[in-house]
Amino acid sequence: MSQGNNCVTIGAAQARACTVREALDRVGGKWSIGILVAAARGPVRFTELEREVEGISRRMLTLTLRNLERDGLLHRKVYPTVPPRVEYTATPMALELYESLVALTDWAERHRMAIGAARAAYDREHATADD
Repeated sequence: MSQGNNCVTIGAAQARACTVREALDRVGGKWSIGILVAAARGPVRFTELEREVEGISRRMLTLTLRNLERDGLLHRKVYPTVPPRVEYTATPMALELYESLVALTDWAERHRMAIGAARAAYDREHATADD
């Protein structure tokens, strides 16, 4: 058994068991939540995700999709067309997360103004203390 990236590699099968922190880091990542919520609603294409996930670059979208697919949260289907059409769908494991992710994003939406105000007040209070 060897340790690598905080995951345990077991024998020749190379089965990896990741820590709870790693699983939470993946699904709670800056871009992962938006992608998973979109994919849970049904098949979604790369360009749709690019429009829907505000602020994400093409490179970061590609990397995040690849990681979510690797972790078993997304399924990637390539259609043999010219140009190739690719769709992403949430796996059953990701669908199990859907309600929690929606609750988290709803919470953030409800409290974003209060958090912004708290940050501004904190910054004002501590800007004078640091000078």
